[in-house]
Amino acid sequence: MKRKLGLFFVSMLWMAQAKAAALPFEVNDIRLEGLQRVEPGIVFRNFPVAAGDALTRNQLSDAVRELFKSGYFADVQAERDDDVLVLKLQERPSVALINIEGNDVIKEEDLLNGLKQSGLQEGDVFRRSALDQISLDLLRVYTAQGRYGADIRTEVEPLSGNRVQLNIHINEGQVAIIQHINIIGNTVFSDEEIKDLFALQLPNFWSFYTKSDRYAREKMTGDLERLRSLYLDRGYINFNIDSAQVSITPDKQHVYITVGITEGEQYSVRDVSVAGEMVVPADVMQQALTLEPGAVFSRKDMTQSQEKLVRLLGDEGYMFANVSPVPEPHNDNTVSIKYFVEPGKRTYVRRINIKGNTRTGDEVIRRELEQMEAGVASSRDIERSKVRLDKTGYFKSVNVETRPVPGTDDQVDLEYSIEEQQSGQFSASVGFSQNDGLILDLGVQQDNFLGSGKKVGFNISNSSTRTEYSFNYLDPYFTVDGVSRGFNVYYRERDYEKDDISSYTADEAGAGVTFGYPIDDYQRLSFSGDLEFIKLNTFEGTAREVTEFISEEGDSFVNWKLTAGWSDNRLNRGFFPTRGYAQGASIEMAIPGSDLSYVRAQYNNKWYRPLNDDETWVFSLRGRAGYGDSLGDNQFPFFKHFYAGGLKTVRGYANNSLGPLDSGDPREPYEEGDPFGGNLMLTGSAELIFPMPFLDDKSAWRSLVFLDAGNVYSTDCYSTQTNCSGDVDLGDLRYSVGLGISWLTPIGPLSVSFGMPLNDKENDDTEVFQFALGQTF
Repeated sequence: MKRKLGLFFVSMLWMAQAKAAALPFEVNDIRLEGLQRVEPGIVFRNFPVAAGDALTRNQLSDAVRELFKSGYFADVQAERDDDVLVLKLQERPSVALINIEGNDVIKEEDLLNGLKQSGLQEGDVFRRSALDQISLDLLRVYTAQGRYGADIRTEVEPLSGNRVQLNIHINEGQVAIIQHINIIGNTVFSDEEIKDLFALQLPNFWSFYTKSDRYAREKMTGDLERLRSLYLDRGYINFNIDSAQVSITPDKQHVYITVGITEGEQYSVRDVSVAGEMVVPADVMQQALTLEPGAVFSRKDMTQSQEKLVRLLGDEGYMFANVSPVPEPHNDNTVSIKYFVEPGKRTYVRRINIKGNTRTGDEVIRRELEQMEAGVASSRDIERSKVRLDKTGYFKSVNVETRPVPGTDDQVDLEYSIEEQQSGQFSASVGFSQNDGLILDLGVQQDNFLGSGKKVGFNISNSSTRTEYSFNYLDPYFTVDGVSRGFNVYYRERDYEKDDISSYTADEAGAGVTFGYPIDDYQRLSFSGDLEFIKLNTFEGTAREVTEFISEEGDSFVNWKLTAGWSDNRLNRGFFPTRGYAQGASIEMAIPGSDLSYVRAQYNNKWYRPLNDDETWVFSLRGRAGYGDSLGDNQFPFFKHFYAGGLKTVRGYANNSLGPLDSGDPREPYEEGDPFGGNLMLTGSAELIFPMPFLDDKSAWRSLVFLDAGNVYSTDCYSTQTNCSGDVDLGDLRYSVGLGISWLTPIGPLSVSFGMPLNDKENDDTEVFQFALGQTF
């Protein structure tokens, strides 16, 4: 009523002004008076009168009303000065300062952005309606978080120069704690089974961390949907949530939740059929259905079958297919499910656009695409193309968007948007490992050299156990079919004594060429030929096993090596995978004619299985096996032995410490020998990966508990060796349990473990704490 009276008096004022202006008349010019901060252009945009107009009383009234509605002015008066229309304007005050107090849950930056979107920011014209609206919006936000005691007070403080300061005082209050959850109408599932589904929980020991006892409307909505899915996925088609009441105590500190439900009867599947236009054979579509006659009805299975049919049609080029499942209940508590298929027209790809590549050439990207231009659009090929681009390692992110071509109903354009990442143009690092000591590394490694997709690099590294100089080159598309070719040369000096192994050093130099052949998107074969030169050096304290080998075989060797490898990588990501598996096998052979003839084979695998939908809890298994033997009259070279123990194999035991020992320093006959390794290795691990607690961003962290097992054996012992039986006894496997943490730091991954050996023997060298920079679990 007050608003109507206000508009009436304003209208009377406008009519009085129009009379004073002696209307109608032709406006020759418009003069503005009273402007301070508002630009004249804003006035003319909101005042629908221009020079040359013949202005009537009604036109002037409407124009003044429009200018007043713009919100910039507290008063507008119109007068006539001969043939000039004079607008006398009183501006609303401007906002000089916004002061916010009391906020903690919502950041001040977010509050200021909200005010800005509502039309309030420092320098703008003040509008009381916008301030009142933002107060109401804030109260709704806090109420949705369960903060029913929240209070918003606003104060407008006048300043000089027609300015104001806005003071917003916030009392966020406390989140209401859940005191009771009551389920009414349930007979199939107990109260405990239903409550266990809910994110909202009664207060418990972990509430301080999970905050599950704090009411929030979004959580309540999610819990009700989980409750509905519980029944619908188990055949209760007529299930219904009759009511969901939330009661708040007078002090607004506690909440009581009551949910009333009707369960209905359980239904089973009578029959499942597919109807519509069968562009894909009916038997093929029928095989994609997961629901079968006689099974308990499940909405989840019905939806999964629908998605499979849509994907099946998309793989055949029907990108805009529509599949609608229709369940038809019967009186005998059975349901018939019919999937109606509308495939639409077969879709073709008109153009594939690449966006975001500033260094990588288009041809490097397009050779990874399985979807071709002018070909039938296939959901499978489009997605596999994205996966292939992800696995190149050149890009931080790859996204694909399918866009219908305007004016057609059977063509689409694909746009692959990529974000390139540095691929190691230059690296210089200083690291430290518990076993290698100080590690200095300097090198250039360009996995995408000049955007060509070729890998070129050299490396210089130095530590207390190893000095290495190497150069490598790889062309992953030596042929258009994806056959790769690479070269490498290297020189290494290794001090095995400082690596907790028998006392000797080895100088190695070599060069080789490698070819790789793809089997499919996941599997690959590789073949390489290498020429290596090895020089062994001994000391006064070198064990007799080493000197015995050198006396029989010499200390310098030239070997021709052939290596064949196979890999199968189906992990979902390179770092911290959560699902899939990867496995590989290789066999290295020093062919007859070399100074030493031997064969050395290895197999390794990793397997990951997520335990929840968001893949934060994951179970993993990994294993590794190796075997080596001589091919000629020479002994199997001891410097090709396998070793176990340490962060990479069996945590909780010192690096390379497991397995047979040598005879030790001949000058110290009573001292224990050093690890000598063996020609047979078996290691394995089971891990439970869990989310890192107390961290908001867990993407750079991995935490897990582990059970490790492993050992190395020698099937051909030296006569002077101790702790070497020549047999493989699985009872000698060592076990350990513990906690591991990996962190992707700015200078590389850092891993630490706290391991406890379970069956260590008297001579075993154990370590509880182990760490390394440059390695992840």
